[in-house]
Order: sequence, then structure tokens, then C-alpha cells
Amino acid sequence: MTLLIINIKELLQVRDSNITIVKGADMKILPTLKDAYVLIDHDTIVEFGPMIECTNIEADETIDATGKTVLPTWCDSHTHIVYAGNRTQEFVDRINGLSYEQITNRGGGILNSAEQLQNTTEEDLYQQASKRIIEVIKMGTGAIEIKSGYGLTVEAELKMLRVIKRLKHDFPILVKATLLAAHALPKAFKNDKNSFVDLIVKEMIPKVSAQDLAHYIDVFCEIGYFDLEDTERILKAAAKHRLVPKIHVNQFNAFGGIALAVEYDALSVDHLEELNPEDILALQNSKTIPVALPSCSYFLGIPYTPGRELIDAGLPLALASDYNPGSSPSGNMNFVVSAACIKMKLTPEEAINAATINGAYAMGISNRYGSICRGKKANLIITKPITSYHYLPYAFGDNHIDTVIINGQVF
Repeated sequence: MTLLIINIKELLQVRDSNITIVKGADMKILPTLKDAYVLIDHDTIVEFGPMIECTNIEADETIDATGKTVLPTWCDSHTHIVYAGNRTQEFVDRINGLSYEQITNRGGGILNSAEQLQNTTEEDLYQQASKRIIEVIKMGTGAIEIKSGYGLTVEAELKMLRVIKRLKHDFPILVKATLLAAHALPKAFKNDKNSFVDLIVKEMIPKVSAQDLAHYIDVFCEIGYFDLEDTERILKAAAKHRLVPKIHVNQFNAFGGIALAVEYDALSVDHLEELNPEDILALQNSKTIPVALPSCSYFLGIPYTPGRELIDAGLPLALASDYNPGSSPSGNMNFVVSAACIKMKLTPEEAINAATINGAYAMGISNRYGSICRGKKANLIITKPITSYHYLPYAFGDNHIDTVIINGQVF
């Protein structure tokens, strides 16, 4: 099956060589090609170029993209979309003045989601998550990372990861799974955190590894959750099972979590709403990419990740949705890109780079996803007619997507 897209007004993120990450000043550069075409064979981009060179090309299907922009699908490297129910009451509680920490201390937050999930069947959990997967694909996401962390028991965490594995099998979108057992302290371990960390290290990690249920390990490294010592114990155990770290850190406090993550070769450090010069120094000359989650900042009313500061320090930056029921109940990456421009002062070029090629890097897949490059997966967004790609983050409340192509097929 071949698919030819012709008369593209502007083709974004075109790369003649397989660039897998962009950093610092290079993030301001978004290579584009006007009046272009793309040829797809099965699930792979095999050729692209200016329309003047699109001669004698035959395809099984042709899409005329006159007036439209084409770009890679979004790569959402941080989500929690496998969850049960919702937390709308906590939304109202925050409006009425309660903080995130106060809600947690009253048994809300992650513990609320854990209780709902433990009481939800695996099939029901799968059906709820399936609807969310379909929603995010329609909004242009073509690769996604999904974390556990709302189980907080061995069986419930495994249940979540089995659902993630089923989603990976049943939908065309690429799915990466992360074990986030260290997301919060369960009620049963309220006064015995060491025993819960023991459970993660001695039972959860080995079982997840034996059943091949996760690619990555995550820890909510934060005051009141899991400290540096807890995090290091978990990362040491995960390394023995080849689980790569992707760490929640610096959401509310900066206390050395980034340096620790870098020491253990974390693929990404996510949140970073709080940042100090030592954190930036730790990230420089490392392979760890910072990931900003602006819709979480928007929803909770907390500071935004200082993305401008990170980029200006020569670092890469990725953007992700943090789709979850408590602090970012949306997987709309179009909004994430807009919020990064409006609230974090990224340029449209930087934001698109952060949500495509760098988002793919934060999942370890940028050799195959995140740019228009010969040999990469044919995951594309075709917009409605727009004046320029700057219009995408500018008109943040509109749906600009006409067509989403996943693995060479119109979704």
C-alpha cells in the first residue's frame, strides 16, 4: 500500500539525515519545505521533496493537501492515561482554596485514584483507557508513554501494566510502558515507607521484568513522597532488570533529584517547575532530557517549567501532556504546544521541536519517530488550511487537524 500526499503548503520538521535530538539554539530552527509532497510505502516515509520533483510517481492512494500543513504526529512522552473514574471533586476543592498537598493529606490525590482503580475490573479499566487512546490519536498524538502508579499494590500495578500492554497490541499508536509504583505511599504503609520501598524493590520490579510489562522505571522524587535515598534504592534495583529511569522531579521542590537521575543515566527528568543553577549544571553534558508539562502547571496554578532558561543554557527540551485525572486531565498536545509558547516563552519552532523529535527522544524512539525523514515511520498530521504553522499555537482553542496518519494509514 502506497500513499502520496501532494501540494502540501508547508512540510515541517524535514530532515535529510536522521537527527534524533535538538538542543539549545538549534531548537529555534525548524526545517520546512514549501509546496511539497510525501510518499509513503506501507508504514514508512520513503521520499519527500518539492512538488516540481513529484513526477511519474504512482501510488495506491493520493491525498491533495492544497493549503494545508503537514508535520510529524506529536510524541507524548509522559502520561498516566490508564486510570479509573475521575477527580472532579478535587477540582472543585482547589477552586475553593485547598492546595494539592492539602487534598492529598485528606486522602485525595493519588490515593483517591488508587482506591478507584483497585475497585475497577481490568476489562473496565481497559475500556476507559481505550477511549482516551482514541481521543489523543485524533488530536494528533502518534507515540505515547503510559505510566502505572495508580495501583500501589503488587496486583493493581500489574493490572495497570497489563492494560497498557493490551493497548499497545490493539491500537496502531506506539506505546511505551513505565513502572511508577513509587508514586505515593499507600494507606497500608503510611507509617512504614521503607517496607513499601522494599516491596517495590524485591517484588514489583522483578515481577514486572519477568513478565516484560515495562520499559522504564519512574519515581515521584519529591518532599513528602520519595526522597533521594528511596529513589536511589529503586533505581539500583531497576538497573539490575534493565529498566531505564524517567523521573518525576522538581515539581514542588528542588533538592538534588535531577543530579541523582543523571547519575543513574535517566532518559528524562520530568516536571522541573522548580529549578536551580545546580540542576542546569547537572543536565549539561548528560544524555538526560528535561521534559516540561505545561498543562499541569495550567491546571494546578503552579509555576511553569523555565523552558527558556533551559534552552538558553544549551539544553534540549521536550514537551508532554502529563495526561492524568488529578493534575492534567487532557491529552491535547496542541494545547501543550500553545501553552509552551504563551506561558513558557518558547518560539513556535522550539515548541514543535520539543513536541516531536525531542518528545520522541524522551521515549527512546527518535531514531524512528518525530521527524520527516526517509526510513522513519509515516506518522503525520495534515492540518486544515492555515496561514502558517505559527497559527497552530496562536489559535489555541481551535481544532486545526484535518487528518491523522498512523503507520501510513489514515486513522
